[in-house]
Amino acid sequence: MIKEQSPIGDIKLAYGVDDNPSLSKKFIFGIQHIFAAFGGIIVVPLVIASALGFDAKTTTTLISATILASGLATIVQARGIGKVGSRVACIMGTDFTFVSPSISVGSVLGLPGIIGATILGAFLEIILSFFIKPLMKLFPPLVTGTVVCLIGLTLLPVAIDWAAGGSGSADYGNLKNVGISGIVLVITLILNRYGKGIVSSASILIGMIIGYIICIPLGMVDFNAVKEASWISIPKIFEYGVKFDFKAVIAFLPAYFVTTIETVGCLKAVGESSNIDMKEEQVGAGVLADGVGSIIGGIVGSFPNTSFSQNVGVISLTKVASKHVAVMAGIILVALGFLPKIAALITQIPQPVLGGVGIVMFGTVAAAGIKTLSKVKLTERNLLIIATSFGLGLGVTFRPDFIGQLPEGIKMVFSSGISIGTIVALVLNIVLKEDKINDEIEEENNIVTSNHCIGWIVTC
Repeated sequence: MIKEQSPIGDIKLAYGVDDNPSLSKKFIFGIQHIFAAFGGIIVVPLVIASALGFDAKTTTTLISATILASGLATIVQARGIGKVGSRVACIMGTDFTFVSPSISVGSVLGLPGIIGATILGAFLEIILSFFIKPLMKLFPPLVTGTVVCLIGLTLLPVAIDWAAGGSGSADYGNLKNVGISGIVLVITLILNRYGKGIVSSASILIGMIIGYIICIPLGMVDFNAVKEASWISIPKIFEYGVKFDFKAVIAFLPAYFVTTIETVGCLKAVGESSNIDMKEEQVGAGVLADGVGSIIGGIVGSFPNTSFSQNVGVISLTKVASKHVAVMAGIILVALGFLPKIAALITQIPQPVLGGVGIVMFGTVAAAGIKTLSKVKLTERNLLIIATSFGLGLGVTFRPDFIGQLPEGIKMVFSSGISIGTIVALVLNIVLKEDKINDEIEEENNIVTSNHCIGWIVTC
């Protein structure tokens, strides 16, 4: 069993990790998490299904299975089962890291090959979870602060694209989209800052609901998808079969390694936002839950599961860090997996609405990283590590073609700004040794300067 974590730091939370709000509040807070994560959960199966030319029935089944798997994985991660699960407010879902290998495997072996690779590849992450202790030694505040900050900064372009109407949309950046995202942003900020109790904690959800309602008369919500969706759908285990192929597994292994690194960073970010110190055992249990969640995903006919970094912003903004809220979110996701019509209603949330809250959420994550870095001694060495990690992490995020000519396996590892920034920070923290002499000189100079200032004040 994982030991309960004691609060640290000076973050004032409305609900701590172990606090259990009332059922109604858990439901509201849980819905809030789902709204923040739902786009990411359904986009991956949509992209893969579109690329592989799946029919409408298969695509719908795939989305329902993905939602169900996300809910089950979230419950395992947040509630914990034995030594599996971090027991913090962490929402699980599919990840874009697996889009490329899924398409490459699916083009040859179809959906059964993807499912087989998902299940077998997950054992790599399960194995890696038992080696988190030596890995965690590589994550001092300098590295974790850099990673947390990068999570927020690399997600901000996504929020801006949402606010503008969605990447590639015909009306990208028009006044209507920007205006709606601005309204949602302002409402969320006002409610969060000046609202009391549940109003402040549910500011994201309220802002999104108001934005959703505004969009309906403007013709920005398509209810045809809701009408066409069935009321009840029961995902079947291995409905489309499963095929285990060694070559397919090889294609998935780099993606699993990348998500392991990202999960460690994400769980540390959740810990920072939740005001707890995430120990090696707890992070290892979280990575283990990632692997188990991916196996669950494969069994129900979906894709690998990993922790969702965008939900860290929900915790930071609402000050609700309760793991029980995350469990409730998981239960709701499981229910949505069986209720396609309600799920379709959520999928119709206009992109500008997501953008309005996304800017605040992801910006808050970046700010949390800056707060962590503010406690780190900013020596010349540490500044070099931060600068290089930011430079490469953000550079690849903004200019992904930079690594376009690299071999596929290497490109997969470095395609995420979070993963390359994390790797760079880890490596440089090991390679660039602390200059103790310079540090001592700097410390002495600071003392001399302080004494001089005190003497000057006394003299005056």
